[in-house]
Amino acid sequence: MTISEGDGHPADRLQLVSDEILVERAVHGDVAAFQALVQRHGPLMRAYTSRIVGSRTEADDVVQESFIIAWRQLHALRNPGAVRAWLMRIASREALAHVRRRPSDAPLPPIDVPGSGDTRPENVAVRNAELRALSAALDRLPDDQRQCWLLREIAELSYTEIAEEMHLPPATVRGKLARARANVTAQMEGWK
Repeated sequence: MTISEGDGHPADRLQLVSDEILVERAVHGDVAAFQALVQRHGPLMRAYTSRIVGSRTEADDVVQESFIIAWRQLHALRNPGAVRAWLMRIASREALAHVRRRPSDAPLPPIDVPGSGDTRPENVAVRNAELRALSAALDRLPDDQRQCWLLREIAELSYTEIAEEMHLPPATVRGKLARARANVTAQMEGWK
């Protein structure tokens, strides 16, 4: 796709460019290209890390730190087409490090989830109760199963990407993910 200089605002034009081109431009110091990557992948990283750290505010800090790391290490990315998975791995490591830095006796912050457009009290109450039940179900999973589930269902990484992130064989990832899904499904039985 060719974009002429007269087409719209430069930031808008960058949203039409592939990740590969944005990465190549950002590696060569194009801040606007990196900003386009931030805008494209930041919301997913925030959603994923907020589930790990327990709050959107802390997730914002984790995502910001993740992008700082990414900017510094972008030249080391071997496959520019895999930038989303690479960013999610950085965010995952930073979120887990953030949780480990908490004092062991500090309570986890409550999970704050943005609301949907439906604000009828009965629907909000049901949605909040369902989210609490899902959160509780995920909290009862062993750490490795929970991480597999989050990387697959929230971060949308492939089995191979999860295996690389967790330093496990793909078959082990499949097994952990199958057990995690079975456990979550059983615990969420009442919400069908």
